[in-house]
This record gives sequence, structure tokens and C-alpha cells, in this order.
Amino acid sequence: MNKKIIILSSLLLFSLSSQSCRNDFLEVKPTEAISTDDLSLLNNDTGAESFVSAIYAKYLDWNISSFSWVGITTIASDEADKGSSPGDSGGDKDLLDALNFTATGSSFQDVWQGHYQAINRSNQALSYLPLLTNANADLKNRLTGEAKFLRAFSYFILVRSFGGIPVVDHVPVAGNEADRTMLLTRKSKEEVYAFIMNDLNDAIGALPDKNTYSAANKGRASKGAAYALLAKVNLYQKNWQKVIDNCNLVTGYSLTPNFADIYKISGENNQESIFEIQGKGGPQQPGIQQYSQTQGARGAGGWGWGFATPSQNLVDAFNAAGDTKRRDATIIFRNSTLYDGRVVPATVENPFYNYKVYSSNYTGDDYSDTNIRYLRYAEVLLMKAEAMNELGQTAAALPFLNQVRNRAGLANSTAVSQADVRTAIWQERRLELALEHDRWFDLVRTGQAKAAMAADGKTFVVGKHEVFPLPSSFIAEAKGLSAQNPNY
Repeated sequence: MNKKIIILSSLLLFSLSSQSCRNDFLEVKPTEAISTDDLSLLNNDTGAESFVSAIYAKYLDWNISSFSWVGITTIASDEADKGSSPGDSGGDKDLLDALNFTATGSSFQDVWQGHYQAINRSNQALSYLPLLTNANADLKNRLTGEAKFLRAFSYFILVRSFGGIPVVDHVPVAGNEADRTMLLTRKSKEEVYAFIMNDLNDAIGALPDKNTYSAANKGRASKGAAYALLAKVNLYQKNWQKVIDNCNLVTGYSLTPNFADIYKISGENNQESIFEIQGKGGPQQPGIQQYSQTQGARGAGGWGWGFATPSQNLVDAFNAAGDTKRRDATIIFRNSTLYDGRVVPATVENPFYNYKVYSSNYTGDDYSDTNIRYLRYAEVLLMKAEAMNELGQTAAALPFLNQVRNRAGLANSTAVSQADVRTAIWQERRLELALEHDRWFDLVRTGQAKAAMAADGKTFVVGKHEVFPLPSSFIAEAKGLSAQNPNY
């Protein structure tokens, strides 16, 4: 897949956008949206690809990968502050920064809606692909694997964010009461994880290895991506042996020698990359909508809105570890010169900005060429190390931790005991994956959230903040079929 949005045919676009339904937050469209005659025009390889390309395209949208996602994962955590100007709330970003979560918050609504829209597109693809009898069977099999991977990917983000959620496993039929109940009834967290794992196992059987894709298809989901995501799902369930087993099946990848190179355009989809959301940038070549712009330096000499500024807490963590290589590749400092020669003047409003989202080619544009790195081989090594340590294989876990440390220019860890190695791995995840949308969820899953938030001047309420509130629009629509998360 080229670094561009592959646009669906006008018929398919019409089918995905024209017919409204009461549950508009799920972008539910009836299966009758495409007539038999219209479907015949898509009954070929290009038509088959268009259904799945529509799913990938969704991940470029504002409500799924941009400002709101940055707000609930980065600004809410201890690794970033709201930033921007004191008087600019960013809608609800000031509330997120203060952990003042509300069910009416636009950021939660956006992320919920965006991912259910992606899930609906996946369900559309899975519904229509079997009907395309003139499309190549092997291609349809691969595309089915991609659709299931992407559906699992969205459900993983939603279940980490909200806990139990509705599992929508097919395109609902308008007026069907069973489908209405499916849309509005939460499944347990365990049921959602089981659904995700089933999708990923199906995807593994259908997807090719990354290195078999042509240059034109770079960025599509691969077998390695499915194994890595499955390992991460196992991590959240503390199924340590399965974490190790699935990490061992992520093959053909290696660490990028120079950490800073990962986040340049030349480092996109490189040997460390397992799965990225693709952006191209420039006029009529959309990237991830305003993802870079909202986090770019603000003020005189700047190029963006200035939100999600790295916290002093994060800077101090890098400094305490002597981790200058990753610090300087993660954080843009006021009065510094960037890798492309751009000078960040003293006149920008905030002292720190996110270097990992910086675009040299399309600085400040609505659509930049920056990708979101969601799965990297470094994380696979750290997941394996964590699982091995939890199973008492502490000495054997250390080499995987040290591979990541050594790439950052750090010496081998001096930790020896299981408890100390656990802490070292958690710290390594913080520094390695900083500002890559994992910190909040890591703090919650490892039980560090209350202490970490307190150290950053925030109050994490145990029994409440482990999950975000479900959007009030969903609760109102559910009419008793689903209840709000506790204490919201």
C-alpha cells in the first residue's frame, strides 16, 4: 500500500456515508447499502482491495488517531502536559490533564466513535469480500486477514480505554432487534479479549510475512504484526507464557541501529517497524489529520498548536537514567537545532515539544508525512523480557532488556532480583516508548498509576480511573442495556 489513502470507488464511498442510522456514533449502515448492480462493479481485485483500503483510510481521521487520541493517552499521563497557551483548553484537554474525566468529554466521544467506524468498515469488508466471485481467491484471503487484524486492533484500543464494550461482529441490519441489542450491550472485558484473540488467530492464518509485500503495499498488516499484537493482548491478560510464545514468532525484524532514525521519514516502515499508521502529507495527499500540527511548537517561530508538551517529569526520567540519545530524539527543546537544520527559537511558547511527531517536509501542515509507530521490534523484546521475568526466568530475560538499552547507548542493567528487573523493564518501556500512546495504559496495567500520577501532581482515583467513561451519547442510546463505568 503506497503512503497514500487509496480511495474507494464512488459507489462504495456512497454506501459507507449516505444512509444514516439512529446509532450514528457507530456509523452503522444497513447491508442493503450496496445494490446487486453496484456490487457487480466491485466484483474484481480492485473492488476487493477498496473495501479494506477504506479501513486503513479511517485511521487517518481526526476522531481516531489525532487530537482526542493524543489527549486521552498522552496529555492525561505523566509524560506530557496540556501545553499550548494557558487560555487554550483544547476543548477538553485541560480536563484530561487534570484527570477530570467526564462522560460528555469530546475526546472520549471521538475515540469511541472513530474506532467503531473502523470496526464497521471491517465488518463491511468481511461481509462483501465473499461475494466478490471474480476477485482472486488468494487476494481475498489476505484481505480478509487484514480486515480481521484491523478489527482486532480497534477493539484492543477500545477495551484498554473503556473496559467492557459492545462487540459488533457483523454489519447490523436496520430494524433488527437482535442487532440493536448487539450494538448497545456491553460484553465483559474477558469476552472482548477472547474476540480479539480469535480475530488475530484468523488473521495469522491469512496474512503474509512483511517482507513478501511489494513496495506498493508497504504498511499493510502482516503475520508479524498479528503475532506482535497478540503478544501484547496476552501481556494485558498476564498470560506470560503466551507472551513469550507469540514474541518468538515475530521474526525477520531487528533494532534500528540509531534510535533517532526511527522517527525520520527515512525510518518509516524500516527493519524495526511492525505496524504503523501511514501518512503521506501535502496537498491532496492526506496524512493523519493534524496529528503533527496539534503537537508542533507554538508561538513566534513555531509551526503548530503546541499541545501535549513533554512533561518535566519525563525530561527528569531521561536525565536520571543518563539517557541522552533517546531524550534528544524524543523531545524538541526550545533554543535547539533539529536534524534538518531548523532552529527552534527562544520565542516559542513552551520549553518542550514532541520530536517523534515532527515532520520536516510538511511542517505545520494539516496533513503531514508522519506515521504513528504502533508496534516496534523493541517493544517485542521488552514484552518478552517482562514475561520471562514474571515466570522466574530473570537471568534469561536480561539480554532482551539489554538489547534495547544498548541501542540507546546505555550499559547493561545492573538489576539482579526479579523485583528490580521488573522495575527496570517498566522504566525501559517508559523511556523507549515515550509519547507513543502506551504510557497511560502501562501505568494502569502494572498498578503504578496512583503513585506515578501523584509524582506528577495528579490524583488518580483507584476504582475509577483505570478505565475512561463511556460516552454519554452511548449510555443515553442504550436505555439501560449498558451501564456507565463505576464512579462516573
